[in-house]
Amino acid sequence: MTRLDQQIAFLNEADKLKSIIRATTLADGSRAENSAEHSWHLTLYALVLADQAGPDVDINRVIKMLILHDLVEIDAGDNPIFEDVDAASVAAQEKAAADRIFGLLPDDIAASLRPIWEEFEAAETPTAQFAKALDRFQPPMLNLASGGGSWTDYNVTEDMVAARVGTKIERGAPGLWTYASKRISAFFASIS
Repeated sequence: MTRLDQQIAFLNEADKLKSIIRATTLADGSRAENSAEHSWHLTLYALVLADQAGPDVDINRVIKMLILHDLVEIDAGDNPIFEDVDAASVAAQEKAAADRIFGLLPDDIAASLRPIWEEFEAAETPTAQFAKALDRFQPPMLNLASGGGSWTDYNVTEDMVAARVGTKIERGAPGLWTYASKRISAFFASIS
């Protein structure tokens, strides 16, 4: 297999992300988004909300993380934020998926992309923490825009949102959590 064959094989495999349906709906509530749409939307969030990043955040690397972060869902599937899952099992499935999917690439490209995915997963650097914050910020914004979206499907409470997404948003982008938490509180107050 040539280098170009490997590159195209990876890109064709990545196309499968369009078939992974997520719990979060589009802003208009018309249907659930897919993981490819989610990844694209997050890169746009990074471009538009770059002013919310701390001084040590590399926005170009954030964009790379957000394009790559959900590729593992091709094999491991999407795990909705408000669904109870075995975190260790999910992590093992996602690692195996990363091994297979990044393994399709030529070694030099795999060696440059796989660490970006791993950095996102570890969420230890300011760049990864900002990327994680955006990944947790986008679904509530869509749920608010769609009148509750997946929160209704999962019987989500305001406390659940704060616990499952608030801490990660606040860690990587405190201003975004300040913005979101006010709107989330107002939404839940309006339906109680």
